[in-house]
Formats: sequence, C-alpha cells, structure tokens
Amino acid sequence: MEGLGDVPIFDGSQQYLYWVGCSGSLVERNLPITTAVFRLIRESGASFGVLGQEETCNGDPARRLGNEYLFQILAEQLIETFKSKNVQRVITNCPHCFNTFKNEYPQFDGHFEVLHHTEFLQRAMEEGSLVATHSVAVDGVSTDVAYHDSCYLGRMNGQYDAPRQIIEMVPGANLVEMRRNKSKGLCCGAGGGNIWQEEVGERRVNHVRSEEAVATGASEVISNCPFCIQMFEDGVPAVQPEEDGRMRPFDIAELLERSVFGVDGDDAASVAGAAVEAD
Repeated sequence: MEGLGDVPIFDGSQQYLYWVGCSGSLVERNLPITTAVFRLIRESGASFGVLGQEETCNGDPARRLGNEYLFQILAEQLIETFKSKNVQRVITNCPHCFNTFKNEYPQFDGHFEVLHHTEFLQRAMEEGSLVATHSVAVDGVSTDVAYHDSCYLGRMNGQYDAPRQIIEMVPGANLVEMRRNKSKGLCCGAGGGNIWQEEVGERRVNHVRSEEAVATGASEVISNCPFCIQMFEDGVPAVQPEEDGRMRPFDIAELLERSVFGVDGDDAASVAGAAVEAD
C-alpha cells in the first residue's frame, strides 16, 4: 500500500474488512490488483480497513490439498480474530478466500457477510458511488477483452453477472466470450490446490485455457482471481512467444481502475510487467 497515503487498519468501527489474502500480499504481479481494489473501494466512499500484519492464511490451500487438520486450526484461529475485531462484512480479492469465508467458515461458527470485489464494485457502480468515465479504447478503437470465469466465483458460487456488468459499464471495453464460458468454463489450471504442485499430463491446463483466450482475438484477458492471473501470465507467452501484440492478462479491478482514474493501458501494463519481472 506504499504511496496510497494512510491505510486504515480495521478496528471494528468500519463497515467492511478488506481481506487482501496471501496472493494479494506476497505475489509481486498481484500487488497492482490489491492497489486497484483499495483505490476503488476508497473512491466509492465506503468505510473499510485492513488487518495488515494480523492477516493469516484462511486455510483454503490446506483443505484443497487434503490437510483437514491444518485447515481447521487456521480457520478457527482466523474466526477468533474476526470475532475479536467485530468483523461483520468482508470484501475479498480472491475467489478462493471468498468461497472459504462464505461456504466453509459457517461450519465452525464463522458467520460473516462476504463479497467478492467484483460484487462490491458492480454494486457501487450501479448505485453511482463509483463512476467509470475514462474510455479504455485505444486510438478511438474499443478494446476487446476476453473474460475468464474463475472456478470459485463462477461454478462454485454461481456469480457470472457482476463481472460482466462491470465490463459492460466501462467505456471503450468490448466484452468477448471464450468458447467455454460461464458454467462450462475451463479452469485456469490453478484450482483444487494445483497451483502448489506440478501438473502431470500431456499439456498444462493453463496453456490450453490461454489458447482459448488468444483464439478470441481480444487484446486483453480479464479475470477476477489472482491465481488465474498467475496462470495466464505463464500461459499466454507460451501460446504467443512474440511479445509484440501479445494478449495481456489483467484483473477486472485493474480494468476498472483505468476507467475510473484515467490510468493509461500501457502504464497499467508496465506496472504489471514490472511486478512480474520482480517476481
């Protein structure tokens, strides 16, 4: 959050806890996504705070990989932290965190209202507290963006509309659907704990999905999950070895940030590219 001024620490008085998550905190490529979500929430006028150093893993990777004992330890620890802070409503960057908080924490008496950032942002735009005024068109030509449904927001939780509605409200953005989308969408290759282990098979899943994204002819592939972004950052160059004209992966919050604040697409790409290089 460097350069963003005073970052509020959640103290129980704010309306929302903004949950950054491990990928949003520790993976260099995803730091611009964290920044974008932070700026957009602040711009909407919502009252929120972060846990900062008190954030701990919510246990999702442990459960996905079969370590139920570790998951329950982490879940119970974090639920206790949430309750001690009087957390009522949570906004997450990551669909995996979203799914765990929403569907799995109630098993351990952790009951919170949970919003994925696309749900919060769509609602803010619909209510008028967040307005996309700057066009993302390039030289007067609309930017084609292929939207990828992350598994844990899409199939696991049935949220297909909010992200698409955001794209449709961004001036100069033209939504392009992949051949496999919504309930028939294909995993990016990171789900089910696969991001933590080497794939076994003839081809990597993220390369297959990247091929489907590139086949749309869009200049950007947009998702809502930090793991998906990591998979496309690896997969797209494998499909398009030449850097000139290569499709660029962005989170939907990064696309919206460009439209709300007037950030140039090339500037956004350079920031993301620098993060990847540093990683």
